[in-house]
Amino acid sequence: MIITGLNFVGVLVAFFVSFISGAIWFGPKTFYPVWMMAKGNSSGQLTTSQNKPVLLFGGTILGVLIQTFTLALIINSLGQHTDIGITDGAGVGFALGVGISMFSSLSHRLFGGESLKVWVVETANDAINLTIAGAIIAFFN
Repeated sequence: MIITGLNFVGVLVAFFVSFISGAIWFGPKTFYPVWMMAKGNSSGQLTTSQNKPVLLFGGTILGVLIQTFTLALIINSLGQHTDIGITDGAGVGFALGVGISMFSSLSHRLFGGESLKVWVVETANDAINLTIAGAIIAFFN
């Protein structure tokens, strides 16, 4: 069973680091203004229909937790067959972040009329977070 041997402390640490990294990435002094401008929102303010903190943060927390837990399951499963070091964990996170997370949404963004800049800002954060989370999970396993 792939949950056997899974280090939940590592999953939680990876989750918190990913969540904090995302908060920094989309901070007012980093990529948030660039992202909003690329989306055509020069004010940077969410509309009242968009600004629902419980849904925004609850959905973000749930999404990052599921992403991190899924990554941990994959790394743990691979670790059943071979030794997975920190670099290997980062590599798995990077491969999933770029190969799955980033490129699964590319056609949706292009057909939806969003710019490549929006796509890069949004999905590069996922790829970076999964890379870091993979290294952390492998360290704890």
